[in-house]
Amino acid sequence: MNITVFGKGNMGKAIGANFEKAGNQVTYAGRDFKDVLGDMVVLAVPYGAVDAIIGAHAEELKGKIVIDITNPVNFDTFDSLVVPADSSAAQEIQKKLPESVVVKAFNTTFAATLASGQVGGKEPTVVLIASDDAEAKQKVKDALDGSPLSVLDAGALKRARELEAMGFLQISMAARKQFGWTGGFAVIK
Repeated sequence: MNITVFGKGNMGKAIGANFEKAGNQVTYAGRDFKDVLGDMVVLAVPYGAVDAIIGAHAEELKGKIVIDITNPVNFDTFDSLVVPADSSAAQEIQKKLPESVVVKAFNTTFAATLASGQVGGKEPTVVLIASDDAEAKQKVKDALDGSPLSVLDAGALKRARELEAMGFLQISMAARKQFGWTGGFAVIK
């Protein structure tokens, strides 16, 4: 599969590397990206940067699987999320891209756990995904088959609200040095 990753930071590189390990072709995109988008597009950018990507690529995103990894944290206060309480970043993105399929994924993992395939050096890294489209979730899972990551279906896109709250809690705990960036929440199956 051809996958475009918007974002060249630690998360974008770690996510892209896992897709590459699974045999996919990955292209990394920056602000001025002009090439053709892949079949799957990963938004590995801060939530505040998503609107600019949508504005620049709305037509090209039609019919694509769009993976939202954002945690819409209010970085001014670091005390809340910036989306409505009854919504999520993923649901807001889906409203802006009605002809795309949005999948929430990777927001409850840190870059180091994605790179190593382990949480705390002990447990396998599990990527929780949510979407209203079962086929899209399966395509994401299949695209990661062959990487060290496990994928677990968290349910419909409305579950992104809980995933984002979980991601925010994990980020805030790591920022307060309750655990390191190589640790975090693990899913034990």
